[in-house]
Amino acid sequence: MSETKKYNVAVVGATGAVGQKMLETLEDRKFPVENLKLLSSSRSAGSKMVFNGEEYTLEEATPESFKGVDIALFSAGGSVSKKLAPEAVKHGAVVIDNTSAFRMAEGVPLVVPEVNEADIKEHKGIIANPNCSTIQMVAALEPVRKAYGMNRVIVSTYQAVSGAGNEAADELREQSQSFLNGEELEANLLPVKGDKKHYPIAFNALPQIDVFQDNGYTFEEMKMINETKKIMHAPDLSVAATCVRLPFFTSHAESVYIEVEKEGVTVEEVKQLMNEAPGIVLEDDPSTQTYPTPLSAAEKRDVFVGRIRKDLDDEKGFHLWVVSDNLLKGAAWNSVQIAERLVANKWL
Repeated sequence: MSETKKYNVAVVGATGAVGQKMLETLEDRKFPVENLKLLSSSRSAGSKMVFNGEEYTLEEATPESFKGVDIALFSAGGSVSKKLAPEAVKHGAVVIDNTSAFRMAEGVPLVVPEVNEADIKEHKGIIANPNCSTIQMVAALEPVRKAYGMNRVIVSTYQAVSGAGNEAADELREQSQSFLNGEELEANLLPVKGDKKHYPIAFNALPQIDVFQDNGYTFEEMKMINETKKIMHAPDLSVAATCVRLPFFTSHAESVYIEVEKEGVTVEEVKQLMNEAPGIVLEDDPSTQTYPTPLSAAEKRDVFVGRIRKDLDDEKGFHLWVVSDNLLKGAAWNSVQIAERLVANKWL
């Protein structure tokens, strides 16, 4: 029996919340890594990280870093991806990018493997990983859309602070302690670090994730709207989103309303679809108060669905509650999944 082919892998942004989860996931999945490069900003270069029991020294990410690299996982911010991803491709690497830099770019596949795996093979060197809140939603909705068609999606999100990085998690801890001590809350980061105003997240809800657009929606909301249509190859699907940051650390939760095309669809039929769908776990039994929560979904790779019920006024309307770990399925695991499918299908 021939040995498994191994690949030279680079992780860009290895010290970040998602980068660390990428390394954990590569290790956990026993991804066939021949050589590993951990790339970071000049600030973190020289520090050490452990992978598969071996110590690695972080290097500053430069265009030359990608010589000999087969697969490059990027999670270091859009500006880094825009600068370095094309350089990685020039050196022969396939880039799986976890930022918004290339998601809506013409000719760049935007992939959730359970939904549109076949799009991977159309890559021209860069494959985009969708927004965390989009990934879990389309993974849950695609089985329904395929079976019954879909006209409309309205989503409200309840998003963890880890989606804004390690600094946001630190700020939540500090503000929570200040609140409990009766001290004034200092806010320097959320909703958007570079925006004019900052609000405390502790014991609060912030109806702004990313910057506002001219149409009154935030960039996060527009990501969900546009990415959903692209991933599902459904340009005419009606999608609306309201994205809210809440004071918990891990996993995004979403209240999703959908309208299907087919008449007479029952809740039991939708539940059956969820039971059979890859990467989906149904947790839905009101009689025993069974439904997913951010805490119960944390550190798990699946997308959890519950509270499936029919709309009381629209026969074709359904409501769902969708929860997933935003650092895993919403980022690191989806990226590694894409890498696994690249390798398994020989699409590298």
